[in-house]
Amino acid sequence: MKITGKSLGRHILAEMYNCNREILNDVEKIKEIMVRAAIEAGAEVVEVVFHKFSPYGVSGVVVISESHLAIHTWPEYGFAAADLFTCGDHVNPWKAFEYLNNYLQAEQFITFEAKRGILPIEAGNFTYKPESVKEEEKETVG
Repeated sequence: MKITGKSLGRHILAEMYNCNREILNDVEKIKEIMVRAAIEAGAEVVEVVFHKFSPYGVSGVVVISESHLAIHTWPEYGFAAADLFTCGDHVNPWKAFEYLNNYLQAEQFITFEAKRGILPIEAGNFTYKPESVKEEEKETVG
C-alpha cells in the first residue's frame, strides 16, 4: 500500500569524501561545526554528545528540538558520514549540510533525502506538533 501525504520530517544522509583530515580527527572542532550547522539550519540545540576514538575518528550527535544531526568520521580515509534529520517546516537540513560540507572542506559528496513519517493527512490539516502535545509540554515543563 502506498501512503501519500505530508511528511513529519526530512532526513538527509550525506557521505563526504576527501575532507580535511586534521579537522576530521579534532573532536572539539567537529562538535563546534555540528552545533553551528544546527543553528544555521534554524534548529534549537537541546543536547550535544561527541566522542574521540583512538587512534583516530570522531562520532557525535547534536540533539535538536526538531530531531538530530549525527556524524561519524574516518580521518584515515578523509571520509565523513552525516545523518541530518529535521522535523517541521522551519528547519532546513540542507542548510546544515551546506555548512558542514563547507567546513569539512569535502572535495566530493553524495547525498540522499528521505521524507520521514509520510502521513495520509490533508496538508491543510497537518501540524508538526498537534495542540494536544503542546499542552502536555506546557504542563510538564513548568
